[in-house]
Amino acid sequence: MMPNAKANRIIIIAGMLLVLAVINGAIWQKERHLALGEIVYLELAPVDPRSLMQGDYMALNFAITGRIQATLNHESNFPNARNGHVVVRLDDQYIAHFLRLDDGSPIGDQERRLQYRLRNGHVRFATNAFFFQEGHAERYQPARYGQFRINDQGSPLLVALYDSELQPLGSLAR
Repeated sequence: MMPNAKANRIIIIAGMLLVLAVINGAIWQKERHLALGEIVYLELAPVDPRSLMQGDYMALNFAITGRIQATLNHESNFPNARNGHVVVRLDDQYIAHFLRLDDGSPIGDQERRLQYRLRNGHVRFATNAFFFQEGHAERYQPARYGQFRINDQGSPLLVALYDSELQPLGSLAR
């Protein structure tokens, strides 16, 4: 084997190992977030009751996004896109209730910061869709809450959907 071919092989293998390390690191980070993040429930707001279930996914919107949107609309220079935090109060069942947009002031024991994204004038939390196995749509029709795990930075990850009694829907609930 020529020395140049051997060097190329080493570079390719090193590159593949680096890519695998980065991917596995990202997976480990998300799994840790799901395992250790604090549980918060956000109430779902129907996007369109007639087309709530579309194939193998459910379009999601959360009731709290309307409150955030209304508060942002009162700002004189309403942005079209930005990332921000909202301060919510958790009740005894860990259901989040809107308090205010985060201004950096200290928060109370039952309050949490949740990260949101504003894109094209619409507020989003982590995702706007929940995907499930084809043919399982009826399992998720009674969904009323999304369970999130939030980390120390307030970044939410959607874990599962729950009904009005906070009972998990489907088999992926943790």
